Amino acid sequence: MKIKRSLLIIAIVLLIDQISKIYIKTNFELGESMEVFSWFRILFIENEGAAWGAKLSDILPVSDKIGKLVLTVFRLFAIVGIGYWLYDIIRKKGTATLIAAVSLIFAGALGNILDSLFYGILFNDSYNQVASWFSEEPYGSLFYGKVVDMLYFPLIDTNWPEWVPLVGGDNFRFFEPVFNVADTAISTGVGILIVFNKKAFGKKEP
Repeated sequence: MKIKRSLLIIAIVLLIDQISKIYIKTNFELGESMEVFSWFRILFIENEGAAWGAKLSDILPVSDKIGKLVLTVFRLFAIVGIGYWLYDIIRKKGTATLIAAVSLIFAGALGNILDSLFYGILFNDSYNQVASWFSEEPYGSLFYGKVVDMLYFPLIDTNWPEWVPLVGGDNFRFFEPVFNVADTAISTGVGILIVFNKKAFGKKEP
């Protein structure tokens, strides 16, 4: 029963994640946005790196291309590791909380790795145009896709008071990062492990 629940969580997250990304990719130009509420916008950006757009080439003396390849390969190994962890806790009859959390993390990681692996060969560029499927001129190659992000929550968008030292008059925006459904699943899974740590890693269920 637990494996069915786990597979259901993974399937739902992947389905919503990929449908939302493909819809944005095939209906929005890069940088295009749509206001849903004053505090929530759909904003299409593409992430070539890791969390918050960080690149390996920003840290190590390697080219962007090599850095992207290393990051994608690392993500593949991480997927295998998380997948084995999930299999192991199901096999050992871990708690439902732990299985649900790891299932969310696995689904989110898998959702983003699909972008990195395949989007470069599935779509053409999104610069000043709406991308299309199976273009004769794909924007990248296998292992060199970009992760699609679109969820943007500028809950606070204002300026610092002039009297505040150093930043007075500057723009202040919270929450700044743009993310996707897969990122949300990962964050939720990690949050469950932190908040419900004792319940997740507590006594195994019979």
